[in-house]
Amino acid sequence: MAQNETIYLAGGCFWGLEQALKMLDGVKETTVGYVNGKTANPDYEAVCSDTTGYKEAVKVIYDAQVITLEKLLRAFFICITPEQKDGQGYDTGTQYQTGVYYIDPQTAAACAHFFAAERLKHPAFFTELEAMHNFYPAETYHQDYLQKNPGGYCHISQQEFAAVKALNQEK
Repeated sequence: MAQNETIYLAGGCFWGLEQALKMLDGVKETTVGYVNGKTANPDYEAVCSDTTGYKEAVKVIYDAQVITLEKLLRAFFICITPEQKDGQGYDTGTQYQTGVYYIDPQTAAACAHFFAAERLKHPAFFTELEAMHNFYPAETYHQDYLQKNPGGYCHISQQEFAAVKALNQEK
């Protein structure tokens, strides 16, 4: 029987991160949207204005009996550069800040443990770890964007996509 859990991951532009996470066995559903801002019902234009506090994120519903939170976090860190503040690759602005946003204390503790080890690998570390306060789904055209637009822009490299997919081979 499935044991579905939810976590919110902000990894720069949400198009590529959503595509990468969908490659993982056990990821049941993804929704791209805007997390932890200070206004109600933001749209893409408002989020890109650097005034709302929202980050582009992916809501991930996963079966914890198929994929561990640790493996999801490993995939996430394959796709991001934690040394970059308010951006990823050529994408800059507060909406591209990386972060992990949790719902429950058990997830918070597991993420904090993972983050402690990850911080040791980087000379600077800007990836946020916070409770999820609010999330609004992005406009329909953003959902599954790279599936609908296979040649669309993405800051995640083909090598990083392959590394994420390879996590499925691990037991």
